[in-house]
Amino acid sequence: MAARTPPSRVCTPFSILHSSTTTILSISVNFTPLGVVSSTSANAAKHNIERTSRNDSARTKTGPLQTSTTGRFNRSSNVQKLNLEISPHRAVAAVRLMRIELGGAFADLLNEQGKGSGDNEMGYVERTLGFRTRDLDDRDLRLVTEIVGGTIRWRRYLDHLILSLCHDERTFGRMEPLLLQILRIGFYEIVKLEMPPYAVVDENVKLAKVALRPGAGNMVNAVLRKLVLLKESDSLPSPKVDGDDRQQARALATIHSHPVWMVRRWTNYFGLEETIKLMTWNNTDPCFSLRANTSKGFSRADLVTELEMLKVPYELSQHLDDFVRLRTGMQVVIQAGLLKKGFCSVQDESAGLVVDVVNPKPGETIIDCCAAPGGKTLFMASRLNGQGSICAIDVNKGRLRILQETAMLHEVNTIITCIHADLRAFSEDEHMKADKVLLDAPCSGLGVLSKRADLRWNKKLEDIEELKKLQDALLDSASTLVKPGGVLIYSTCSIDLEENEERVAAFLLRHPEFTVDRVDKYVPSSFVTIDGFYSSNPVKHSIDGAFAARLLRLT
Repeated sequence: MAARTPPSRVCTPFSILHSSTTTILSISVNFTPLGVVSSTSANAAKHNIERTSRNDSARTKTGPLQTSTTGRFNRSSNVQKLNLEISPHRAVAAVRLMRIELGGAFADLLNEQGKGSGDNEMGYVERTLGFRTRDLDDRDLRLVTEIVGGTIRWRRYLDHLILSLCHDERTFGRMEPLLLQILRIGFYEIVKLEMPPYAVVDENVKLAKVALRPGAGNMVNAVLRKLVLLKESDSLPSPKVDGDDRQQARALATIHSHPVWMVRRWTNYFGLEETIKLMTWNNTDPCFSLRANTSKGFSRADLVTELEMLKVPYELSQHLDDFVRLRTGMQVVIQAGLLKKGFCSVQDESAGLVVDVVNPKPGETIIDCCAAPGGKTLFMASRLNGQGSICAIDVNKGRLRILQETAMLHEVNTIITCIHADLRAFSEDEHMKADKVLLDAPCSGLGVLSKRADLRWNKKLEDIEELKKLQDALLDSASTLVKPGGVLIYSTCSIDLEENEERVAAFLLRHPEFTVDRVDKYVPSSFVTIDGFYSSNPVKHSIDGAFAARLLRLT
């Protein structure tokens, strides 16, 4: 499940060469190693990114593409330039990284679901940098996903290395955001991907010179060559894990590239050894799971046949009959059209097991309280076999529209009714009662950091306190929709005790009419906590972290 920000499911500014207007929008701030900027500047830059996104479909080309070795925008003729010397995946990755830090994109291309994602990304390059490169091929798309995801995951560590080689915190702090992204890409390619170092240096120097200016290319050249020498001599600077708890946490946070507050929180909850294992998991390339859409008559056996024809390696899920797991080949699946045609969905097994906890049965009435974009809603609908109904409520109209469209594609739209509403207001105005009510609550998303590489940098400790208040309010509202004898299922994609077990305990104190209904008979025993809740752990189960509790209404 993707992390969500309240009330629905679930930075740095930069200089934009806006190719349609030839206007240079400069937003100047101090850029710190952790990407902290003033909210005013970030909001202004975010507005410009969002404006560019909204105008995507309305744009038309102003003329034929002209070859240029400089890659500069021709202001007199208003014609974009084509630069064949620049590596397309690096140009796309640099621009995408800036968009991610402004909240305008995700860290992978799977969110595009194959709908012309390569062309969309090159369009952003054109409007941001003023030139295009050659079109992205399949290898380029894979590299963009790998480099963007990896650079985001390792951002804190990469910034530590860059700062160490710059020797001047002021130089680092004043570095142009695009230049910093190019350096991060180069450092990641050399240190983590172990790509041929001097090819990496050459390609990133070209990008800096064309996208910025010759002096920027010279700086990239000097810093990356220094990095190559340190790596070849096994002398990369690394912080020492010593001192008091706070100092140790800071060192570990740099080495494993996580926020300090997460390291301290997890160390308190899980211990140091488990925390290091968890951070290691979060920094690995994620696996993806596919759910066969049986409601469309497409079985897992059919999905396996398609994967074998496409030569995509897979593993059968050990926990769910309709799921397979992929370590590689997701782009092949997307391009083959299996998602577009509704034959399968990308859904983690941890989310599928939450549906097992719900245990939807034909003929039941179900309310999904924070439903959009609808992964669990659609899976529950497939379990009803055309008998029963699901009321899908969400406060986000756009995401709810996606759910409606996907329900039609999956041929379960006849049993799903979408309602645009805030659950808290809806529960006060409506007297609807259901057999089962699923509250898949907005949460921190701390269980999905392997897939949502950018999420670790977008969350703060204070966010959890706000989320806890929202979770309590939503639980109270959802409880009013449950029939006597019915079940309320509370779930999150978090591994945080305060968002999970503590929220349930607080709810039961406020609502003695509910009691815990143990999940033992719905999920394998390895996922059942001592209190009878469902909990998946990335380190233990090799899937996303998630939580669910079944709460039976007695009266």
